Amino acid sequence: MTMNTTMSPIDPRLLQVILSRHLAMYRSRVPIYQATMLDSLREVWAARHRNLLDVGGGTGVIAQAMAELFPVDEVQAVDLIDRFCSSLSVPTRQYDGKTLPFADATFEAATLNNVVHHVPVTARSDLLREIRRVVTGPLYIKDHERCGTLDNLRLMALDAIGNIPFGGMIWARYLTRAEWEMLAANSGYRIAGRATPARYRKSVGALLFPNRLEVTMRFEPV
Repeated sequence: MTMNTTMSPIDPRLLQVILSRHLAMYRSRVPIYQATMLDSLREVWAARHRNLLDVGGGTGVIAQAMAELFPVDEVQAVDLIDRFCSSLSVPTRQYDGKTLPFADATFEAATLNNVVHHVPVTARSDLLREIRRVVTGPLYIKDHERCGTLDNLRLMALDAIGNIPFGGMIWARYLTRAEWEMLAANSGYRIAGRATPARYRKSVGALLFPNRLEVTMRFEPV
């Protein structure tokens, strides 16, 4: 059961207004990819949440957009490096990458948006367990899913295109569907929902980088 039937698609122009308050690049760039990503998260959204932790928030603009567009009362963002825009209204914190600076059961939900594939493989279960410590409810994950070597090359190119303008991380190791299932099980979660494939790219872009490479899931604690 999700809330997607009660939420209309996000207008990319509206999202552009929100993001351009904090990043000048969006004054001339309509955030189609980001709007599609947020729509996919809304598709698997389970309920209105009192508060939400966005882990690996980068510049913080996606956390800001979720605070303004999602059924959530409060959003906070954390990341290893403080690249947060100073104009944000959402609270932000830098942390050490191991221990989230919050007490047990502080939040009702969390998000990891295009983060997990940048986390060292041996540290991924620890990250999700640490999120489970401070979050009582669902963990929403937007990431990538590979099917073979060619997909790895495609995703490496996508990461370079998407992250270099923001000073984001390029190193990555991508997961297969079976690896996502294993990660959930090893971290005390189950995959309770998957968004339908979304149209992130069209025509030639979709041929070079198939939309199936993008995946959005809802992890529920077990």
